[in-house]
Amino acid sequence: MVTPPALRIDRLTLRHDRHDAVRDLSGVFLPGSLTALVGPNGAGKTTLLRALVGLHRPASGGIDRGGLRPADIAMLPQGSQLDRQFPIACRDVVALGLAGRLGPFQQIGRAQRAAAEDALAAVGLPDHGGRPIGALSSGQFQRVLFARMMLQDAPVLLLDEPFSAVDAATEDDLLHLLHDWHAQGRTIVAVLHDLDLVRAAFPHTLLLAREKIAWGPTEAALTDAHCHQAGLLRDRRHLRPRVAA
Repeated sequence: MVTPPALRIDRLTLRHDRHDAVRDLSGVFLPGSLTALVGPNGAGKTTLLRALVGLHRPASGGIDRGGLRPADIAMLPQGSQLDRQFPIACRDVVALGLAGRLGPFQQIGRAQRAAAEDALAAVGLPDHGGRPIGALSSGQFQRVLFARMMLQDAPVLLLDEPFSAVDAATEDDLLHLLHDWHAQGRTIVAVLHDLDLVRAAFPHTLLLAREKIAWGPTEAALTDAHCHQAGLLRDRRHLRPRVAA
């Protein structure tokens, strides 16, 4: 694994249809940091992740990735945005995590599929390799996406609502994986809505409402005043509900 450099953001503005999604954002994701990206709906969180990985061009300002290649940044998208009706098996979805390292002309072979099976076992899905993704629950599918990210072996991990629509047991398992990756020195940024989870498990927070409200240690970022300024409240009406597996 490549040692991650700092990700430096300098007066970054991102637009959708001439409207600012993120406005004049500056700051640094330090190497090996674990940061929650928090804000109301429409705050620009997903757009910022896409810009960090190079999928959304800045309107102004810029991002210094410290020389990282595209394969060095892995992104886990929102599961709800993915088409799960496509007829593909779990092991093949996971094996796609190796595509960035194999290059455009190398096929996924037996060794890569075996690695995918091992990754599925590591996320609690042994013997699921041949199962179509359309037959999985939301929690199982999220485990598949984590297994794919495991094979990407990237120094920078970006996760968009990684614990959405999963049960408490799955959340605990996936959070444990996330902390293992952080302990390995990876830089991790995760979009989250559960403020209790952020306070308990994420040492740094970027509170975004198109503009930066606060960015730093979570205790200092998620104050009552900052949450009110961003349009968030601290009570449980603004925490995502738990769901069944």
